[in-house]
Amino acid sequence: MRLSELGDKEIVNLYNGSRHGQLADAELLFDPKQGKIKGLMVPETSERLSFMGSRDYIQLPWSSIRKIGEDIIIFEAEL
Repeated sequence: MRLSELGDKEIVNLYNGSRHGQLADAELLFDPKQGKIKGLMVPETSERLSFMGSRDYIQLPWSSIRKIGEDIIIFEAEL
């Protein structure tokens, strides 16, 4: 799977069903020494905007990703 194919996938929390936008809205966090993805910075929610229209982000460890499906990325975290 190419990175470009991941961008349209919606990010959803299995714990409470909250939606956190698409992967294109997130930032990948890399470990520069190992060259591996260590986590994601995802918008807190796709509906809420904070002061002046900016978004708050949540850092998710890569280990919280449960499934990358055809249209969705599911993670599990109690936020």
